[in-house]
Amino acid sequence: MTSTNYGLVGLAVMGANLALNIADHGFPIAVYNRTYARTEEFMNTEARGKPITSADNVRDFVKLIERPRRIIILVKAGPPVDAVIGELRPYLEEGDVLIDGGNSFFRDTMRRDEELNGTGLRFIGMGVSGGEEGARRGPSLMPGGSREAYDLLEPMLTKIAAQVKDGPCVTYIGPGGAGHYVKMVHNGIEYGDIQLIAETYNILKQALGLGAQEMSEIFTRWNEGRLNSFLIEITSKVLAYVDEETGRPLIDLILDEAEQKGTGRWTSENAVELGVPIPTIDAAVWSRSISALKEQRVAASKVLHGPSVASRDGAAPFAHEKDRLINALEGALYASKVSSYAQGMVLLREASKEYGFNLNLSELARIWKGGCIIRAELLDTIQQAFQRDPDLDNLLLDPHFTEAVNSLNDDWRYVASVGRQLGVPVPATSASLDYFDSYRSVQLPANLIQGLRDFFGAHTYHRTDRDGVFHTEWEAHERAESRPTPAGVQEHPSEDEPADRTNR
Repeated sequence: MTSTNYGLVGLAVMGANLALNIADHGFPIAVYNRTYARTEEFMNTEARGKPITSADNVRDFVKLIERPRRIIILVKAGPPVDAVIGELRPYLEEGDVLIDGGNSFFRDTMRRDEELNGTGLRFIGMGVSGGEEGARRGPSLMPGGSREAYDLLEPMLTKIAAQVKDGPCVTYIGPGGAGHYVKMVHNGIEYGDIQLIAETYNILKQALGLGAQEMSEIFTRWNEGRLNSFLIEITSKVLAYVDEETGRPLIDLILDEAEQKGTGRWTSENAVELGVPIPTIDAAVWSRSISALKEQRVAASKVLHGPSVASRDGAAPFAHEKDRLINALEGALYASKVSSYAQGMVLLREASKEYGFNLNLSELARIWKGGCIIRAELLDTIQQAFQRDPDLDNLLLDPHFTEAVNSLNDDWRYVASVGRQLGVPVPATSASLDYFDSYRSVQLPANLIQGLRDFFGAHTYHRTDRDGVFHTEWEAHERAESRPTPAGVQEHPSEDEPADRTNR
């Protein structure tokens, strides 16, 4: 039997393909699956002839692995991960490493890291992106947790990861739940990217009446320019695919109900906790949720009416502006993607401060350039932006991106207005533009918000003409005057609830 330091638990699609990837790169590995029939099937098919061994129980599985053991867990996130760790622990020894390679919530990873700290075992929470093909041929890997544990894994991880011109798509992310946090935000950005592409497709279809094949050709052309990315590439392929049974484009036969596994929602929830605006990702999350209301949408379409758009001679509403709209859609999609990535990178930076992750944003852009779902030419420029200025407040302020989004202003607004004129929803495109407009605004109407909050809840406000914290008796019989709050009196802690006025 070939000796090994590596083991893997969970032989579903991702686990099986990652095990094959590891074995193919010269690292013998032992595997285990709770259902032994799946283990037998794997060993008799894909694993045949490879340096892969197996066992039908946890104790014998652990015995196959030499110390320090490095065991990857690839099972469904949540309680199943805790169950596997519980099964393994009685047979592990000091210095062994457990790696959770699933889509675990980062707070669960932080908890597991704390629980194992002091037991002699070391823990890594590792985001794995790239799907089935990535796991088999080279994923983007985001490992966080024990630095010493990562050092043990690094020789193997750098071999199995996707390779780009400036290195393997893996790096040590940071302590605790850093790896899974970065994977979560990666998935949130992915949600935004996909929604922006879907909205662009819908405008091409609704405004210009284009068929799937012509749209495929447009996306293929766009993929040769600044929109070059894995998602644009596969969009062109999905649109070009013809259903063998009907001879129709398969895209026209797919039900318009999008599913989600929760990582986008986690990203939105955490951004709210940290007070970081990520409107593009938020729009992508609720767009999937409302798509699931198919029966209600069909019923609503019969009684709720959109704008009346007159067509010319029965042509599509914007057929007379076809070239202009197609060119504008390309520019608006790029600008929206820049805005979306800017939001995601700000969230990563603020989370790094909050949780002590010490994230390197330039390195994150680098390891996303290969293997993962959001790999794109755009990431080269993002990497360079953070190399120039590691403390960059926002990607929109990098000179390259500032020039790009400023030059695309008219395209961006034109596309958003076309959606509004047609009554075609473009929530992520609009949110991306609104973020841009809000971020560049010297004056926002938050002054009125603060006035209203002070009126009904005595929440106080700041003034533009003097220092201090102020409160106004808005309905006093005498002329309402703003005055500083008394010493020791602070803003009411409960948002938008009336303050105890007896304490004034």
